[in-house]
Parts: sequence; structure tokens; C-alpha cells
Amino acid sequence: MAKKPENLSFEESLSELEKIVADLEHGDVSLDDALKQFERGIKLVRNSQGKLENAQQKVAVLMADEGVDTLKPYDIEGE
Repeated sequence: MAKKPENLSFEESLSELEKIVADLEHGDVSLDDALKQFERGIKLVRNSQGKLENAQQKVAVLMADEGVDTLKPYDIEGE
């Protein structure tokens, strides 16, 4: 039985999401299985987003403790 999304690390969730996407893109999955995988993927995404938000809050608190005012958005060159 698969672990609950909340019990997976961020990296484990990402790895499982990549597998789900690959399986769904391949197209050899029955409709019922595709729906189950899609539902699992949504749960993994939501949980991962929560973990990222928590990490961002921790970074903001740590930076505030160091006297840095705010986080600045990451600017990818060329975007």
C-alpha cells in the first residue's frame, strides 16, 4: 500500500508525481486506474505545495531574525 502523501518527503512526492505523469502520458492505463492516479497526483501536489509554503515561512522567519526585511521573488534570467 502506498504511503499517505503527508508521510512522504517532498522529494518522494515529486518522484511519485513524475511516475504518475509518465504512466498517464503513456496511455496504457484503464480509465478507472487513470482516475485513481490523477486523484493521487492531486493529493501529492496539494501536500507538496503545503510543504513548500511551510519552508518559505521558515525561511522568512529566519531571515527576519537576521534583520533581512523580505524575500524577493526569484528572477529567472530571460523571463
